[in-house]
Amino acid sequence: MEVEMENTTLSVTGESSIPGSDVQDQNPVSVQPTLPQPPQPVIPPVITPVVPPLAPLPAVPSSLVRPLAPLPVRPPVVRPPVPQNGEAGSSDSDSDDGADTRINKGTGEYEISEESRLVRERQEKAMQDLMMRRRAAALAVPTNDMAVRARLRHLGEPITLFGEREMERRDRLRMIMAKLDAEGQLEKLMKALEDEEAATSAPKDEAEDDLQYPFYTEGSKSLLDARINIAKYSLVRAALRIQRAQRRRDDPDEDVDAEMDWTLKQAANLSLQFSEIGDDRPLTGCSFSRDGKGLATCSLTGASKLWSMPNVKKVSTFKGHTERATDVAYSPMHNHLATASADRKAKYWNDQGSLLRTFEGHLDRLARIAFHPSGKYLGTASFDKTWRLWDVETGEELLLQEGHSRSVYGLAFHHDGSLAASCGLDALARVWDLRTGRSVLALEGHVKPILGISFSPNGYHLATGGEDNTCRIWDLRKKKSLYTIPAHSNLISQVKFEPQEGYFLVTASYDMTAKVWSGRDFKPVKTLSGHEAKVTSLDVLGDGGYIVTVSHDRTIKLWSSSTTDEQAMDVD
Repeated sequence: MEVEMENTTLSVTGESSIPGSDVQDQNPVSVQPTLPQPPQPVIPPVITPVVPPLAPLPAVPSSLVRPLAPLPVRPPVVRPPVPQNGEAGSSDSDSDDGADTRINKGTGEYEISEESRLVRERQEKAMQDLMMRRRAAALAVPTNDMAVRARLRHLGEPITLFGEREMERRDRLRMIMAKLDAEGQLEKLMKALEDEEAATSAPKDEAEDDLQYPFYTEGSKSLLDARINIAKYSLVRAALRIQRAQRRRDDPDEDVDAEMDWTLKQAANLSLQFSEIGDDRPLTGCSFSRDGKGLATCSLTGASKLWSMPNVKKVSTFKGHTERATDVAYSPMHNHLATASADRKAKYWNDQGSLLRTFEGHLDRLARIAFHPSGKYLGTASFDKTWRLWDVETGEELLLQEGHSRSVYGLAFHHDGSLAASCGLDALARVWDLRTGRSVLALEGHVKPILGISFSPNGYHLATGGEDNTCRIWDLRKKKSLYTIPAHSNLISQVKFEPQEGYFLVTASYDMTAKVWSGRDFKPVKTLSGHEAKVTSLDVLGDGGYIVTVSHDRTIKLWSSSTTDEQAMDVD
């Protein structure tokens, strides 16, 4: 930058006055700036030394004159070049920090860069997707697969896709309904649903408001009859159990503690009585008959075998499954038994080896099975995340019960017959009321899958064992866990209460042992060691005198107390 200044005039005159002389010299210095700038600081005058007028006054050289101080200069404002035709406009702001927004000279509004615009579009799209998902979760979608198919057909969508499962079909319907809602076609959807409901339940318009849909679906007439029969059966059994407990409490001759102490003493004396090779491949399940004269086992070969008690001699072999057998259970009312297999089927046999019923319907392999105390119904747990209830006489599927987020592995029935308990790989145990179909308890506490579950005959204790190596005792009255037993050094494969009074509990584990625990304080009573591989299952005879275990070492081991051995020898 150059600063232009106009010429200034400097006037120097000398008049001096010396005492005794008529000579006077005056040298005033005046500076007269003619610049248009603001007033400048006053510069003090420059006084030249007084010289006698003996010679002509020489001209004052310019080097002797003190220069003026430079004026303060304001930094120039750099203006960008004016855009020509075809060139992009530039920003009018004074900042040059690369901002993404510019001011439009014509409209005075901010202009957004391409990058910012793309970011905003992505944010808006993500927000729209989030809102659509929230809306989809809020929409009521049928839980019954037939209702899902009917609604898809009514909306003009394919009722099923290749390889699509029930839950996937339901999720697809939810997304379709959410999409229609997002596109502003919710009215059309609601009208279609109203027409569908009007076509299916025209005379029940007044009762639609009381329908708690979709939490419950209508069951069959046979299921209703089964629930009524179970209610009648369980009420009688529960009354007898409570009556007996009151009598034992009030009767001075009844000493429950002494009886329990005697039973635990017998359990502490358990020893190995028989060991027999059960099959060519690992054994997976075992069960005593109701009279204690028979024993059933199953193995990975798919075959089940009957053995006589107490000598463990093979009686017969049942073959009917095409895959490995996973469990076997004797009926509590007859000498009939049921077997489960990885071929997704359960079979019902008589004691002669004749096949009576085949229960088909599960979508994945079966795990454990159990009979209802009445002997009329059979429960099966499966890796398809459901457990089902079957009518033994007709072979009809009465109930398909969902509720677990992962595979269902264990199943047990209350001794009264009113409740069922299921456990699975989701580390959750659920208690179901068979008379109403409701899930009355969800027992959370295990941190790994639960593999074994059992009700106590006292009516209010429930035992679970799983892959976290612990056994938990739950009190159904308090709805919480009472004891956590660090039972084994490996996963627990099965748990069983002594079936008459529940005086002790037995657990089987992959650490190659089975252990007996007190039913009073759940302290260890006895460790049954002898297997050379994982113990997969166990069962306890009605009076607690015998315990049987089966293992991956292919052996059946029968444990009994010394007094039981003596009694058996006397009978022989």
